[in-house]
Amino acid sequence: MDYWVGITDHDWFESLRRRQPDEVNFWQPSKRAPRKMEAGWPFLFKLHAPLNCVVGGGFFVRFTALPCSLAWTAFREKNGAANLGELVQRVARYRKAPQTPGTMIGCNVLTDPFFFDEDQWIPIPRDWSPNIVRGRTYDTATDTGDALWQAVVDRLMTRVQATPVEEPRFGEAYLARARLGQGAFRTLVTDAYHRQCAVTGERSLPALEAAHIRAHSAEGPNRTHNGLLLRADIHRLFDDGYVTVDPDLRFVVSRRLHEEFENGRVYYALDGRPLANVPDRLTDQPGREFLEWHNSEVYLG
Repeated sequence: MDYWVGITDHDWFESLRRRQPDEVNFWQPSKRAPRKMEAGWPFLFKLHAPLNCVVGGGFFVRFTALPCSLAWTAFREKNGAANLGELVQRVARYRKAPQTPGTMIGCNVLTDPFFFDEDQWIPIPRDWSPNIVRGRTYDTATDTGDALWQAVVDRLMTRVQATPVEEPRFGEAYLARARLGQGAFRTLVTDAYHRQCAVTGERSLPALEAAHIRAHSAEGPNRTHNGLLLRADIHRLFDDGYVTVDPDLRFVVSRRLHEEFENGRVYYALDGRPLANVPDRLTDQPGREFLEWHNSEVYLG
């Protein structure tokens, strides 16, 4: 089994250790992916020198590049920063130049993170080169890689009262069972819809939002097939029931929009049209059961 050991700073780690979140954004100042990884890969945290120890980890969901502002919107304090300003300042420190909320950063989205207390930190293997700046892959088929992974598993078993730690599943098998958070949901939906509004094809990323079809508060899952990427105004109308998407993937506008607000011309022009943009993979496209729920429970037909 391959896994990744990524380098991070103590402030990021300590901020998240205190919060114990359900997911984290292991961000990096470069928008280039560290390497190709499948969903489900273990992703361990190693602190910068001189604190050369593995101190925790998580499980890889997706790599994507986002401006700092949208990374903050998706993950907030799960970025390991107290606010957007602090996130931008940390990026500037790494890039050694002033940055803005629009600066693009690389986002490694991780779920089920774990954080070790200092007495459980694991010294990095002797073959770790001081020239490594982002991280490296280990393989449990090697003695070194297996020893490090077993040290991690031993600590995790202690934390969950000796419950066996499952061998990770990878790719779609992992995503199908993983406990995805809101940030992972937003990231997966945004990328599945090619960063374009499902209804209009709008590409201005700051204007787009990942919408649950069946509301999360109504036990709707954080899954791509329960999501639509919508322009912010259409998202609001969708959540309020003035528009919907029918099971045939057509956009539908309620007559109540005109009756109650004497307006809506721009939306009625889209009424009855097929969605302008849907995910490539059938498993990512809107689930019929979720669309039927929205049509019957939310839509003001």
